[in-house]
Amino acid sequence: MPITFLILLVSTLGIVSFTYYYSVQRISAESQVLKVSTAKESLLSLDNVICETLYQPGSSSTFEFADSGGRIVIQPTSNVLTLEVNDSFSVHETVFNASIGQVTYELPYSRSQAGLYLKGDSQSISNRSGASISQLCIENGDEHPEIQLRYRPTVSYVVSGLEDGKAVNNIRIYVVNLNSSVTLALQGELPLKISCLDTKLIINDYSVGSSTENLVITSTLNGSVGAVSVPISTTLQGAAIHLETVVCNVAIERWLR
Repeated sequence: MPITFLILLVSTLGIVSFTYYYSVQRISAESQVLKVSTAKESLLSLDNVICETLYQPGSSSTFEFADSGGRIVIQPTSNVLTLEVNDSFSVHETVFNASIGQVTYELPYSRSQAGLYLKGDSQSISNRSGASISQLCIENGDEHPEIQLRYRPTVSYVVSGLEDGKAVNNIRIYVVNLNSSVTLALQGELPLKISCLDTKLIINDYSVGSSTENLVITSTLNGSVGAVSVPISTTLQGAAIHLETVVCNVAIERWLR
């Protein structure tokens, strides 16, 4: 009897220990999944608040960033954007070259989802109507996975009449610039203030011949290279290209209630 009792006791303790360990592991895993989900929702909400202030100088909004167990990092001097234009003939120029900043949330330990885009896609420039200017993606950081929020340039264009016998092509490149933000790296809940400081124009005019068919705009954003080709309308006298780079300067800072 004592031996049988001892065997039953050891077996019962083993089952209880295994069940407890499994339960703790399961609860911990579910907790991490919840934290990652909360961080994703916070970044998506922050992006919405930023987009609501764009191209409205003087406007501002506040946002309460939730505690998801990780660390929010605002990096105004990272994410370098270079924009070049080229028509394969007479035009070859860099029209923008500066850091435009980004927001990073360093996740607590979690299963890697690197390469997953929560909003936007990997293209570093877009001219598609309705395409997101936001790039919200998960990347592998130095120690943990990160959710990164940055903004890519977008292009619009229209042909409008003649100028000295040349077809007029108006092209605009829209850039969201976060490099006026305050550098931050904090854990826990974080109240933020998002302000649209101003909108600035960088104007470049080009006169091209009738053989020009396209103006290629190449974007290098955080090391990723992409390009869009803008069709150029010409007459026998050629074309006038009016290129405007519209830079919206947005500041993110800690909000002191």
